[in-house]
Amino acid sequence: MFPTTRLEPSGKLAPDLRAEFRRIDDRRNGLSVVILWFFVVAIFAAATQLGQWWVVLIGFVAMGPIYVRFAILMHEAAHKLLFTSKRLNDDVGRWLIAYPAFVPIGLYRRSHFAHHREEFGPEEPDIAFYAGYPCEPADLRRRLLRDAVGISGWKNFRVLLAAMRTKAGRTISGPILGTQAVLWGVSWAATGAWWAYPLLWWLPWMTQWRVLNRLRAIGEHGGMEAGRDRRVTTHNVTQHLIARIWFVPYNTGWHLAHHVDMGIPWRNLPRYHAELEASGYITPALTYSSYLALWRAATSATSA
Repeated sequence: MFPTTRLEPSGKLAPDLRAEFRRIDDRRNGLSVVILWFFVVAIFAAATQLGQWWVVLIGFVAMGPIYVRFAILMHEAAHKLLFTSKRLNDDVGRWLIAYPAFVPIGLYRRSHFAHHREEFGPEEPDIAFYAGYPCEPADLRRRLLRDAVGISGWKNFRVLLAAMRTKAGRTISGPILGTQAVLWGVSWAATGAWWAYPLLWWLPWMTQWRVLNRLRAIGEHGGMEAGRDRRVTTHNVTQHLIARIWFVPYNTGWHLAHHVDMGIPWRNLPRYHAELEASGYITPALTYSSYLALWRAATSATSA
């Protein structure tokens, strides 16, 4: 038991507090979606209108963290935590977030809930990201290189293309590829640059997004193990500004709190995390000082 009546033994909040922490802020979440698309438009406009190669390069690099933001907002929509209206949550999550980011959100939602039911269980969808740690540094470098040069991305993109061969597959891939065609057409018409979409949208998804996604996945569950206690399945990492800007935005770095109670929206995770720390559920012994420290630990294995 904890020295507080605010938490249950599992770490979840007491029932009388749960509703307060699970409150969804519709207006601010809507603004977050608008701001995210504003930055996309600004990147495309700057890269195509300023006529400088280095601006295009900056735009390409900036799209990595942009894709991370799409992924996290899509994750919120999959948990039905983006908007209180189910229809608005699903429509915005599908057409403005998931499909533009190449994600079949219906399939993602089902597989992701399997992840929450039992991390590292028999239905764990992301075991390839989490298993095999600690590893040798060369092993992680090899995986990140495959991500960076597009090998991992092509495996995912090829699945979307192949799915179009069947009627069932077209119901999944069709809306995603159709959305991509619209994005290409709109960006071409708006900027006059046919290359803006493949260079600033498709290629970052194929390459650097894969690197950031793998590093974030390791930071969440890499090298952990199955168990009923979320503290043995999920890492806890001290949050720093650069990491939050680059690959753990929207409070997703407070991932242990999310796994203790997946019904708490992203805006309330820091406050809930503070409750877990104050109760002693999360302790310094469980906490990595930074993601660099965690990645060093994840690559601490040596050859026999």
